[in-house]
Amino acid sequence: MKRFLKITLSIPLFLGIALLLTHCSFQRQARKLYVEAAKEKPFDVVIVPGVPYEKEHTTRVMNMRIFWAKHLYDSGYTRNIIFSGSAVYSHFVEGKAMKMIADSLGIPPEHTFAETRAEHSTENIYYSWKLAKGMGFQKIALATDPFQSAMLKSFIRKYCPGVKSVPVVTDILELEGKTLPIVDTATLYVPDFVSITERESFWKRFRGTMGNRIKEEVRQEEEAKKAK
Repeated sequence: MKRFLKITLSIPLFLGIALLLTHCSFQRQARKLYVEAAKEKPFDVVIVPGVPYEKEHTTRVMNMRIFWAKHLYDSGYTRNIIFSGSAVYSHFVEGKAMKMIADSLGIPPEHTFAETRAEHSTENIYYSWKLAKGMGFQKIALATDPFQSAMLKSFIRKYCPGVKSVPVVTDILELEGKTLPIVDTATLYVPDFVSITERESFWKRFRGTMGNRIKEEVRQEEEAKKAK
């Protein structure tokens, strides 16, 4: 019994150490990519995946992504920014809300854009990549947290070739004490909104996150080309 209790009490400690090591590993990789990106800057555009917008209750993740985008713009890493996301979990279009907030921070609005179709992370990068290509941008990068950046790596390699990664380096960003401004997003409100959790089952959302919608679109596009 004592041995069982000892093992049980040790589990949280092991989990905590594992999480700490994982975080440190992601941060080392993020800094490495940041240094590598400095050799290629400026990028024509960086893509920032959306986060649900809840008016005054902006999350730490949204703070991190928008302030990182501003840092990349201010430090000459990018000339333009695409914020991506539809109204997925809240009544507000994520890409437009994030663009509006970024503009209020002093980024020139003619250098920020909103992609509004994406409902999953793979769609954020793919639809924004297509939008960027359509606007003539060639040097494109993904700017998000290190974990999401790592999860999208293989998808990007196959479906968005050439896109680099400039994930958040937390000790450069220093979020402590920083808050996003509250802006008037009334025009971005979607009155007939239905949350994705009500429109799609868990497994359908999971498949979307894994890129199933994009894979199907690409397959259809390839078949259409062959039929011509």
